Amino acid sequence: MNEADRALVDRFLEMMAAEAGASPNTLMAYRSDLTKAAADLGGALGSASTSSIATLGAQWADLAPSTVARRSAALRRFYRFLVDDSLREDDPSAALPQPSLQRPLPRVLEAADVEALFADAEHRAASGEPLALRNVAILELLYGSGLRASELISLPRAALRKGQPFLILLGKGQKERLVPISTRAEQAVARWLEHVPKDSRWLFPGGTAHLSRVRLFQLVREVAGKAGIAPDRISPHVLRHAFATHLLAGGADLRVLQALLGHADIATTQIYTHVDAARLVQLVNERHPLADRGR
Repeated sequence: MNEADRALVDRFLEMMAAEAGASPNTLMAYRSDLTKAAADLGGALGSASTSSIATLGAQWADLAPSTVARRSAALRRFYRFLVDDSLREDDPSAALPQPSLQRPLPRVLEAADVEALFADAEHRAASGEPLALRNVAILELLYGSGLRASELISLPRAALRKGQPFLILLGKGQKERLVPISTRAEQAVARWLEHVPKDSRWLFPGGTAHLSRVRLFQLVREVAGKAGIAPDRISPHVLRHAFATHLLAGGADLRVLQALLGHADIATTQIYTHVDAARLVQLVNERHPLADRGR
């Protein structure tokens, strides 16, 4: 990428951080996609013509549809920014490939699996071993409150105060949301806090900073393996998904669930929460006003 394009990308990312509240991970992904697109265009990104943009479809033919969709979205937003800021007159993004995507449903963890997971983790924590107590606290926050992995690892040491049954999180897009905390989770965190170094800034410290996402992923899989659950069936995100699906199956309102998960668009919640079709049929048969007429 030449210096002129690098300066344009820097300005674009500054706008995304300031106006859209994009996270560092999102900004890093945008920079990576734009850098790769510049290379595919032969180095000219900001001044690329519509005909040059049209060649990307063939160049990206071997990439996964999700990758093509992500790169196209990054370029569309970049060129819209250039036009809006009068940095170029035309928007060539209409020539970008538009792959058809069907979002896959997340993996499902059955209630019995969750029970086995907690039973084993709590049995190990009964000894008072600090890391076992930490693991129970992690599970309670992932499954009990639906925290994202990034939200959990960055929790400050004083995030949860005694008698305060909620957390105020700065989640995705730097948006605040209120997360209810169960009595179980509060107790689990309190037990773990007794072993967190007093000078630690984080609730879940790891080395000189907080626990990393990679280490959190490993810990969840390790705990699952000990409980007899195949490690490849579970992750922090799968536990968040289980939180959502099990709440919805229990009768939670979709709008409430949207707020709990911190989704900006309810369509995301509808895709994210996979409900058994048989339960939906049962719900219509039992709750619809005409159901009584058929009895």
